[in-house]
Amino acid sequence: MKNKSFGTKLLTFVRDNTVPIMFVLICVFCIPLSGFSFSYLLNEIITRMGRNIFLILALLIPIMSGMGLNFGMTLGAMAGEIALIFVSDWQIWGIPGVVLAMILSIPISVLLGAFCGKILNMAKGREMITSYIISFFMNGIYQLIVLYMMGAIIPIKHFSVKLPRGYGIRNTVSLLNMRQCLDNLLAVRVGGVKIPVLTFLIIGVLCLFIVWFRKTKLGQDMRAVGQDMNVARDAGINVERTRIISIIISTVLAGFGMVIYLQNMGNIATYSSHSQIGMFCIAALLVGGASVDKASIGNVFLGVILFHTMFIVAPKAGAQITGDSMIGEYFRVFVSYGVITLSLIMYETKKRRQKSQMGLQLQQEQMEEAAK
Repeated sequence: MKNKSFGTKLLTFVRDNTVPIMFVLICVFCIPLSGFSFSYLLNEIITRMGRNIFLILALLIPIMSGMGLNFGMTLGAMAGEIALIFVSDWQIWGIPGVVLAMILSIPISVLLGAFCGKILNMAKGREMITSYIISFFMNGIYQLIVLYMMGAIIPIKHFSVKLPRGYGIRNTVSLLNMRQCLDNLLAVRVGGVKIPVLTFLIIGVLCLFIVWFRKTKLGQDMRAVGQDMNVARDAGINVERTRIISIIISTVLAGFGMVIYLQNMGNIATYSSHSQIGMFCIAALLVGGASVDKASIGNVFLGVILFHTMFIVAPKAGAQITGDSMIGEYFRVFVSYGVITLSLIMYETKKRRQKSQMGLQLQQEQMEEAAK
């Protein structure tokens, strides 16, 4: 009986954690083939953790409020990029430049988040696909602003930012004077591995904020809305307003995260930096074992480690197996989209299974009442 119980628990654990287990196996297979040393691999993973975790944490609050995976976080990334373009034009570098960019991103993120939240309230039950399409729509507006309006209508003075024709922003804006300013401040080296202490402290503060926020009245309201909107409305909660606030918070945090991400990279790919950021962040979160309706801080950290370990080792492992490193590149893109697809299929399957079990239970209760 004990063995059966253990076997059932093991089967349930494997079924609930299929994606993380699959990625652990991929990493175990690819790491030896890549030939990277442990110190190099650890250094790369820590760098990518500092670069990406803040962005992925921005996804947690909309999930808590029942809005699923917020593909609209791309709007916050655009706000962060616009803020950094202004900071670059004003030639404010280092930590002051990072702080100023974060401050400038707030009003843009709030505006975009409120717009996104209102649209999502009109598409209840289809928030993920709607937010995905909104990100495409806003990308067109973003391109219009940075390609034609900046320099022509919006003042842009510095030659290193502006296109030679007199308006529009260059394809790449250099952040060399700001590069890794957060990561290098208070950084320590342990056995040749650089640990960006300040960046991890900022991430730690956000984690504490999320833990605290869940216990606040607004956080409890969001959880209630996420569990059942009708019950939450009957309890006196303004469901639509609560959902909009969750998207605004997520968008503002995504703007901050994009500033942290780009200061680590050292440049802005003006027209493409934000295009895949939502997809990769969501894929990393799902790799960590999160689902459409449940995600934790632990899922974020595990997902970043597994997803980006695969990103580091896959090209080299592909080159070792096939002689062509591009196979690894194709594999990375394939896996990114595949993980999201697999997770959504598993979520829908689980939801239908639960509905079926509830239906059978209800039918059994009705039969017992009829027998009485």
